[in-house]
Amino acid sequence: MTFDFDTLIDRHNTGSTKWSRYPADVLPMWVADMDLPVADAITQALHKRLEHPQLGYSVAQDTLRQAIVADLWAKYAWRVQPQELIFLPGVEPGFNMALHAFVQPGQNVVVQTPNYRPLRLAPGHWNLPKVELAFDRDARGDYVTPFGALRDALQGGGALLLSNPHNPLGKVYPREELQQVADICLEQGALIISDEIHADLCFDGRRHVPIASLSPEIAKHSITLMSASKAYNIAGLKTAYAIVQDPALRERFNAARAGMVDSVNVLGLEATCTAYTECGAWLKALIEYLQANRDYLQHAVATRLPGVVLQPMQGTYLAWLDCSALGLADPYRFFLEEAKVGLSAGVEFADDAQQFVRLNFGCPRALLEEGISRMEQSLRRR
Repeated sequence: MTFDFDTLIDRHNTGSTKWSRYPADVLPMWVADMDLPVADAITQALHKRLEHPQLGYSVAQDTLRQAIVADLWAKYAWRVQPQELIFLPGVEPGFNMALHAFVQPGQNVVVQTPNYRPLRLAPGHWNLPKVELAFDRDARGDYVTPFGALRDALQGGGALLLSNPHNPLGKVYPREELQQVADICLEQGALIISDEIHADLCFDGRRHVPIASLSPEIAKHSITLMSASKAYNIAGLKTAYAIVQDPALRERFNAARAGMVDSVNVLGLEATCTAYTECGAWLKALIEYLQANRDYLQHAVATRLPGVVLQPMQGTYLAWLDCSALGLADPYRFFLEEAKVGLSAGVEFADDAQQFVRLNFGCPRALLEEGISRMEQSLRRR
């Protein structure tokens, strides 16, 4: 079975957040939203659901819960029970609910930086002290957790906001590193709140490891947030789920909706179920396409964008470009104004990341080449 990821799709005038942010002459390559078509099976399932004349409030049916349970077991050998799933309209409400429910005033919330902006902002919503913990770099240049600093930051409990696979670094945490992170959290009595929304998107044969799957004890102190939205490109349907295996933790977490976190979109529930039951071949083809895009981008950066450095991405469809050697005051602004390419500014992810930009390569190859070409020409004109 073959799937077409090369056809260009015009998203102007569709209400797309990605394509509405900039003027029409700017190529948007910023937000984590792929410019690739949804699987036909999902489109067909939505058409079928729309044949029913009612679109009222909806709850997850047993078929969806069983589909997620089966998917977690097949992909990660993680045994989860259907009742351990809590459905949410997004991952972001989930980690805010967890902070609201469990972290006491004065306890630290640790965020490893650079990191996804909503994760960085979340502690401030609840007046909680935030510790931004920069990654170390090993001899190969890979980003690694500074375990001693993590232990110090979590003295007295609190929480770790984990991003795995990591946005924007494209880091897929190895099991050994996750185990050490989890051991420190247990030792310090800290809650693990793990954003695993990119879990399905790992390259080079890597396999995502949910941190809560490491042991029952770790699971008792973890809230895992997942969604089909990134891998299956259905983010606009606003459907995610938390996996909370401890019953007391689950009850307390669910009570933290506080009138702000509503039920889930009826079409999102339908699309999510179809994704996990009918779209395995499509996902496999997508990962192969994204990995090829990653390789194409890495070669282009090395040969056509002098002064830009790109550490190989292990997962996601997001590239973290180091522009330090270019000597630009603001690489984001330069590429926006001179190349007409809309990237994500590095300062969204860390205060000291002014010289970085994030690029979304989840798009047809021709669109990726267009972005690279524009950036290349802008550097030549300097």
